[in-house]
Amino acid sequence: MMSTIASRFIAHDATCEDDVLARIVFGATSGPPCIENGVPTLHLAMYDDARDGFAEIWTCAGPIRSGRFNDLVFAHDDEFLFCAGFIPSSGQYTEATRKAYGDAFALVGELNFPKIFRMWNFIPHINGANREGLEVYRDFCRGRAIAFERDYADASGMPAATGIGTWGEGVGFYFLACRANSPRHIENSRQTPAYAYPQRYGPKPPSFARGTLLRDALFVSGTASILGHETVHEGDLDEQWRVAIGNIAHLIGAENLEAQKVGGGCTLRDLDWIKVYYRHSTDLPRVMKLAQDAFHPNASIRYLRVDICRADLLVEIEGIASYRHPSD
Repeated sequence: MMSTIASRFIAHDATCEDDVLARIVFGATSGPPCIENGVPTLHLAMYDDARDGFAEIWTCAGPIRSGRFNDLVFAHDDEFLFCAGFIPSSGQYTEATRKAYGDAFALVGELNFPKIFRMWNFIPHINGANREGLEVYRDFCRGRAIAFERDYADASGMPAATGIGTWGEGVGFYFLACRANSPRHIENSRQTPAYAYPQRYGPKPPSFARGTLLRDALFVSGTASILGHETVHEGDLDEQWRVAIGNIAHLIGAENLEAQKVGGGCTLRDLDWIKVYYRHSTDLPRVMKLAQDAFHPNASIRYLRVDICRADLLVEIEGIASYRHPSD
């Protein structure tokens, strides 16, 4: 019988059911992942006093087995694997990131879940400088890229991902992988692939695809006001929003998918389980209005005020689109 994987948002203190693969708590504190009542759980400091916390829950058909691998925690059924890790705060992240990602790639190999299809990274002081004067995000990207080059990307490609700020100390990360399915990593013809960015963005480019298609779900990476490889409309929230959702609409639309030999397509109204990251607290009312106008009225949306991977970006959006196959 084919397993399925699904996501939902709940109150952060709600009780989990037996089919829970993982729990990510977007709350007031950050720390290394643990296994709580058999469920891998990662706590991330992602909200201030003005916003309520929530938990992101991933479920699957089971039976589910959980465990630890070095500093990682994981759980899986026969088809899907969840894994979470934590990199302590440091004056330089390159080597620790390379090691943490190297362990993650070793785990997917050992457990035979070779195809990672979605990753998230939550990075403190993301726009600040490390002890060398290199931006923290670029420091993190260097370590991640080295791990991909050594241990993973040539075999399976780079998955959809988000790299965003956090109010906590230390990098929290988690990912989903599968065993027998064949994810399709999707690029956006409006944007330079992140892994092909020029060196002006750091010693190693970011390691992710713009989206990943798995069965009837198209996982949309964190998406912002970037055309080609350049930020556009610096300082203008409305225009940055317009470009960001335009990028998503194009990414998941029929024209872009057909150009990559993937039939079918989606629209913004098919997007759900949306996270909107915004930089300035004063922008929240406007961001909420823009999101309500853009997405389906029943879409589940959470808003998180954090720093974004480029200092000139004001908003970033991610979600999961319900994919319609050509025969649908």
